[in-house]
Amino acid sequence: MALGGPGAIFWCWLTGVFGMATTYAECYLGVLYRKKTKDGTYLGGPMYTLEYGLHSKGLAVLFCFLTLLASYGVGCSTQSNAVTETAAHLWGISPYITGFLTAFVTGLVILGGIQSIGKICMRLVPAMGGFYILACIILLLMNLDYILPAFTLILRSAFLPQAIMGGFIGSTIKTAARYGIARGLFTNEAGLGTAAIAAASGKTKSPKDQALISMSATFWDTVIMCAITGLVIVTNMLRNPQSVEGLSSGELTTAAFKQIPVVGETMLGISIIAFAVATLIGWSYFGEKAVDYLFGKSGIETYRICYIIMIFIGSILSLEFVWEFSDLVNAFMIMPNVLSLLVLYKKVKD
Repeated sequence: MALGGPGAIFWCWLTGVFGMATTYAECYLGVLYRKKTKDGTYLGGPMYTLEYGLHSKGLAVLFCFLTLLASYGVGCSTQSNAVTETAAHLWGISPYITGFLTAFVTGLVILGGIQSIGKICMRLVPAMGGFYILACIILLLMNLDYILPAFTLILRSAFLPQAIMGGFIGSTIKTAARYGIARGLFTNEAGLGTAAIAAASGKTKSPKDQALISMSATFWDTVIMCAITGLVIVTNMLRNPQSVEGLSSGELTTAAFKQIPVVGETMLGISIIAFAVATLIGWSYFGEKAVDYLFGKSGIETYRICYIIMIFIGSILSLEFVWEFSDLVNAFMIMPNVLSLLVLYKKVKD
């Protein structure tokens, strides 16, 4: 929102609404064209849809290569960068220290050394998610008088040039749509094809059932969570405009959570770190499947080591560079996947 203005929230939300249909289609095809391995597990995703559905091995290879790059960008660098920025802002910890610890802890899980950490994340993330939603509801109740003006500002900013908070946050329609859509795709990954990779590994026999389950994730990620977060930030800006002065784009949510005395800011930081680490672990899986398709299982260990190193590198890179690189790779990654959806849409059944 700092880059695209309040109107970016509208475009982000709209991306989630349409993204639900995209997620349904790509996950349906991912299950439909998956293959069963000798050990009884399933492999699937856009690479297999492109190869067996579209009969294009070349596009399948291209998609896997882009997935590999994306795992280092949207799946790795953005997350580790969020962890270091949060730790630096809340506790003054050096990005180098935080980056090393994040890479070390994530590496223990990825390399299979300590699976208990992965289990802790599986329990911690839902708990933190519940707290985050509760905290957002509390903040919206505290800012109740500003909710309607916030809606008005978001909708007006989506279609008209705006400049508020002394020019700190402003936008044109183009920038609002550009950053809103980009961040919407970042949150739900609709069109990227990663949801299909995960869906294909399920034990379900029905492509439809799995597609419906996967589609619900897009609904909660973007249609609900992003909308609530956006309202929390905008209502705080309207109520306490001085609270965002001098802050970086990644600190706007933190400023809003400061309204909850004592625990608000700290618990938000813990939630962000928990979400980021869980995402780091999840995206390593997507990258591994791309490497497996391209080079076989022999390349997975090398990929894991490179991924862990990239966690540290991403944590100390410029936030702007990290986002620009991630958005660029995402844009190219969408193309072969969406092409398969357009050509094979008749195979998708509701």
